Amino acid sequence: MNHLEALFADLARVFLRSHRLLDRRMTAEGASLARTKLLLYLEGQEGEARAADIAEFFGLAPRTVTEALDGLERDGMVRREPDPQDRRVKRLSITEAGTAATAATEPLRIALVEQIFGALNVEEQRQLEVILAKLVVAIGEQEAG
Repeated sequence: MNHLEALFADLARVFLRSHRLLDRRMTAEGASLARTKLLLYLEGQEGEARAADIAEFFGLAPRTVTEALDGLERDGMVRREPDPQDRRVKRLSITEAGTAATAATEPLRIALVEQIFGALNVEEQRQLEVILAKLVVAIGEQEAG
């Protein structure tokens, strides 16, 4: 494995381990990271999201998203409404119960992020921010072809 491959593997390992750690901590508190991510996405979309948008954003199969949304709707956390321009499409919005659920998990997520990134001093955090921004640009260029 060359140096760049090792860096890529390290970056993937940091992401996966932090993701798993957050999921375990949320599960211990009776929450679900997968459900919380969907609810946070819907919070940011302000009623404009469709299941297809969610599937594309998270890289999930449409069936997987539909099943997750069915559960969230059953639990009163998500509302589906017909799209005014296309009645075949359902617009999704988060309910008060969904917002309350994300608010309950937010302190846990914030604490974990602070603990992980707190391992870096302020200068290292700034350097990482610059580095990640460059990587995002490089990925965007590759996606554009």
